[in-house]
Amino acid sequence: MRFSKREIDALTCPPGKRDAVFSDTETKGFLVRVTDTGTKLFLFQYRYAGRVRRLKLGEYGALTIAQARKMAEEARGRVLAGGDPVGERRAEVVSYQASLQEQAAQAAIDALTLDVLIDRWAAMALREHSETYRREGPQRIRYNFQLFLNRPAQSLTVSELQARLDEIAEQHPTTARRLQAYARAMYAWAVKRQLVEDNPFARVIVEGREVSRDRVLTDDEIGEIWRVAGQMAYPFGPFFRLLLLTLQRRSEVAEMRWEEISPDLTTWTIPAERTKNSRVHIVHLSEPARHVLAALHRQTDPKTGAISPYVFTNTGRTPISDFSGAKERLERLIEVERVEKSPGKEVCAMPAPGWRLHDLRRTGVTVMARLGVGPHVADRVLNHVQGTIKGVAAVYQRHEFLKERQIALDNWAIHVLQVAESSELNTAGSRVIALRRS
Repeated sequence: MRFSKREIDALTCPPGKRDAVFSDTETKGFLVRVTDTGTKLFLFQYRYAGRVRRLKLGEYGALTIAQARKMAEEARGRVLAGGDPVGERRAEVVSYQASLQEQAAQAAIDALTLDVLIDRWAAMALREHSETYRREGPQRIRYNFQLFLNRPAQSLTVSELQARLDEIAEQHPTTARRLQAYARAMYAWAVKRQLVEDNPFARVIVEGREVSRDRVLTDDEIGEIWRVAGQMAYPFGPFFRLLLLTLQRRSEVAEMRWEEISPDLTTWTIPAERTKNSRVHIVHLSEPARHVLAALHRQTDPKTGAISPYVFTNTGRTPISDFSGAKERLERLIEVERVEKSPGKEVCAMPAPGWRLHDLRRTGVTVMARLGVGPHVADRVLNHVQGTIKGVAAVYQRHEFLKERQIALDNWAIHVLQVAESSELNTAGSRVIALRRS
């Protein structure tokens, strides 16, 4: 029949059949399929590569007969030109689906900015690391690569990262190496999880090699630090004194919590999550250290009034920070003291080479060696488990030398107070020296 509205409206599927196909006499290959449910679908039938194919044009009602006929004629023209309308449509569908997948993949890439990657790395990969690593790794990457934070993590190139690390290495080569190590570990984790395709930090170079610092402060410098720290207000004055007396890492002392200190102030237990080697570390508190702690008051959060868990805090909610600024203030006080002791003479700041807070640890164990403390005990004082005892001996050596560590830190505290000059000693320090002399 020649398809018209009246004829198609009258078409029905014969009883007992699922569908029936009717052809148009005007346009060759133009069909309509009628199903047992009453649905009517326009088709175009043709032969390609020896096989019969049917192209779906659309449902009757959604398409008029004229529209469907025009589509059938266009499809017939493509067939006569050697085309395959069904194959072309399938290719279009595949191409469209691939395009959607590419768009979704690109959207995922764009969404995974460097800032987001840092957060995911910290939340997922660093859960088993020490608290110090969990804090410092993400913090250092975020601070030193601020300009890249909103960029897709996968878009960062080796050349631009190399340029940034070179810039940092000019002033702080050690910082550049540590930063590269943190970022390389983060990207390696991301590559394994197919979050990014490449690790650009594996191909950047930081010139030179790690050079161990050998700065040891003189006795005069130790005494100066102790005296001027006593002139500084809370929190940094007491902080510098405890840092000097305990010889623990800066972050460990800065994040000290009251709950970690024994009620009688004789020991400080640093939990595993806050130590570099993820091992619980017990620190003996000498009498001068106990005196420093006893003079402190529990701080509160000014907003909520809640008691702070931190021994050293400016906010009541977080531990202290801005160590470089505090150290500069301490050095200015040292310079003032030197000027006062040598009026009329030109006095410079700390003699070269300059010192860092971490050098206090090296200074402490160096003095301990002079005082007869064994290196294996000094290692335990610093929480260096893999120190002088290595290999098989380290596996079986589980003695913590607690008593020896106590004596070592007591003798170190006596030395600090002695070099700080007897006129500056507090009552607690005087009692310690009196005990030693007796």
